[in-house]
Amino acid sequence: MKHAKLSEILLVCSGDLRLSANQNCWTAQHEMEQKLTAEIEKFGWSVKRAHAYDSSKKHGFIDSQRMGIDIFRNIDPKQPIIVAESVWQYSHHVLAGLTTHQGPILTVANWSGQWPGLVGMLNLNGCLTKAGIPYSTLWSKDFKDDFFNQGLQEWLSTGTITYNQNHVQSFDLSIIPAADDKKGRSFASNLRERKVIMGVFDEGCMGMYNAIIPDELLHKTGFFKERLSQSALYAAMLEVTDAEAETVLNWLLKKGMTFNWGTEEEIHLTKNQTLSQCKMYIAALRIADEFSCDTIGIQYQQGLKDLTVASDLVEGLLNNEDRPPVFSKVGKELYAKQALPHFNEVDECAGLDALLTYKLWKELGMTGENTLHDIRWGEHYTGEGIDDFVWLFLISGAAPPAHFINGYAGASSDRQPAMYFRLGGGSLKGISKPGFIVWSRVYVMDNELHCDLGVGEVVALPDAETQRRWNNTTPEWPIMHAVLKGITRDQMMARHKANHIQVVYTNYEASAHEACRIKAAALDELGLKVHFCGDVKLIEKRN
Repeated sequence: MKHAKLSEILLVCSGDLRLSANQNCWTAQHEMEQKLTAEIEKFGWSVKRAHAYDSSKKHGFIDSQRMGIDIFRNIDPKQPIIVAESVWQYSHHVLAGLTTHQGPILTVANWSGQWPGLVGMLNLNGCLTKAGIPYSTLWSKDFKDDFFNQGLQEWLSTGTITYNQNHVQSFDLSIIPAADDKKGRSFASNLRERKVIMGVFDEGCMGMYNAIIPDELLHKTGFFKERLSQSALYAAMLEVTDAEAETVLNWLLKKGMTFNWGTEEEIHLTKNQTLSQCKMYIAALRIADEFSCDTIGIQYQQGLKDLTVASDLVEGLLNNEDRPPVFSKVGKELYAKQALPHFNEVDECAGLDALLTYKLWKELGMTGENTLHDIRWGEHYTGEGIDDFVWLFLISGAAPPAHFINGYAGASSDRQPAMYFRLGGGSLKGISKPGFIVWSRVYVMDNELHCDLGVGEVVALPDAETQRRWNNTTPEWPIMHAVLKGITRDQMMARHKANHIQVVYTNYEASAHEACRIKAAALDELGLKVHFCGDVKLIEKRN
C-alpha cells in the first residue's frame, strides 16, 4: 500500500445528525474504536483519529456535511483511511470528502445489534458504490477472528480486499424456463407501457445518497417521480377531522391490534400520538389519490419529525391490503382493497422494487404485500430443527400486518425511541410468520440500475430467543428471522449495496424459486442488470 506517512492510518467516524443519538451511542463507538485500533497496531501500524472528541457535544462523531468537508480538507488525500461505524450514520457527512480521497478506503463495523452500525456501514457502502468510489469493507465481533484479520492484512498490504462471491450468478449468463421468462417480460412490458408514478415526499432521507435513483435511469423503466412536500402532508393532516381519525383507530382495535399507551408524552406512546398517526394515514392516501400515485415514500426524519409524530404506523398500514378504509372528501373510497406500497425513508430503489413486486405477485396469484427491512444483525442458531445463520431483519415500522404471526391480532404499537423520535408516535410491531420469501435489492452502480435477488426462508425461533434478539437491537420494531439460501454471512455483507433489503412471501418453496426467476426476467426487461444470489433452483449456467 502506498501512503503519505509510513504505517499510519487515519480513522474517521460518521454519526447521526441528532445530538441525542450521538450522545447515547458514543460509548459503544469509543469502545469499538479502541478494540479496532489495538488489533491494527499488532500489525505494526498506528491509528490516528482525524477529528477529536468534542467535550461540549459529548461525542466524537462527524455530525454534519460541513464538518466532514472541513476535516477532509486537512487530510492528506493519499493517506489510508478507515471509516469506523458502530452506529447509524448519515453517509453524506463523509461522502463529499471521500469523493476526492485518493488513498485506500476501508469501511469497518462491529458485528453487534446494539446500535445500527452494520446498517450504517452498508448504507455508506451503497453510497460509495453509486458514487464510483473504490473501497473495501470488513466487520467483526471483536476484531480477533480469522476472517477479519486476513482481510485486514490484505488491505494493509495491497489497499484492497478480495471476497468470495461464488454465490452470485448473472442473469445474462443463466438459462431459466421459457415460460418464466415470457411471464416476466410480458408483465414488465405492460408495466412500462402504462407507466408508474412514485410520490416522493422530500428526497434524500438522512443523507442516503444510494436511495436516490437519477431520473434519467428511472425513466427508462417506466417509473416517474411526483415530487411532493412533507409540509403538504402536514397541512393535509390538519384538515382531517378527529372523528375520521377515531374511525381508523377503532377499526384497528376491532382487528385486535394492541397499543401500548402511557400518559407521559416524552417517554410513552399516547392515544393522542396514535390519533395523529391516523390523521397522517388519511392525509397520505388523499394526497396519493390527488396525484394518482401508484406508490409513495415519506422521508419523515428531517422536517416532519420536528412537527409531528413518526410515520411508521402509517407506512405499515399502507403496505397492507386489509387496512382501515379511507375516503376522499366527497366520499370515494381510496385504493379500495389495495395496498398503496410505501417505500420507507423515501428509498426510491425500494420503491421501484415494492411496486413491481406487489403488481407482479398479484398477477401470479399470490398476495404481494412486501416491505423493506434493515439488515440489522444475525447469529447462527441451532435448535427447533434449525442449524443455520439466522439474520435479524428489523425496520422501524413499515412491515405490513399480513407478514406477522396472527396478523393484526399479533401486532402492537410501541412508542418510537425518544432519541430518534422526539415527538413520539408508534411503530407497527410484530413477529414475521414462517414461510418462504423472495428477497431483493435494487441499487445504482456504474451509472446503471442493478438488482440482486434470491430465495430465503423465514423461520420461527423460540419466544425467549426472539425476545433476546429484540432486546439486543430495538424491541419497539417489527422483526423477521430469515435464512438466506446458499449465502454465508460474509458473502452477503461483502456483496450487499444498501442497508435495506426487500422481502415478499410466496405460497411455498417451489413458488419462491419460480417467482424469483419470473421477477428476474421482469427486471431484465426493464433494463436492470440482474444477479441471482445464492440457491435459486432450475437455473443453468451458459457455456
